[in-house]
Amino acid sequence: MTPDVTHVKVLEGYCIEARFADGEVRRFDMRSYLDYPAFSPLKDSNLFKRAHVEYGVVSWNDEIDLSPDTLYLRGEPV
Repeated sequence: MTPDVTHVKVLEGYCIEARFADGEVRRFDMRSYLDYPAFSPLKDSNLFKRAHVEYGVVSWNDEIDLSPDTLYLRGEPV
């Protein structure tokens, strides 16, 4: 089971850095996701910068979030 995200940091170039409950830190590049309709609003850098953790998930608003599984399995270890 993938641990929950405990902290997220927004980086330049539409990347985020997520810290997990097990202490692991992963960097995730969102650029390839921004062309999908569900994530396209994040092209607005002001919205993208609002990334926060809600119930162990990285979220931007009530409609856009990213699962810990995706971040953990596809993120680059830091």
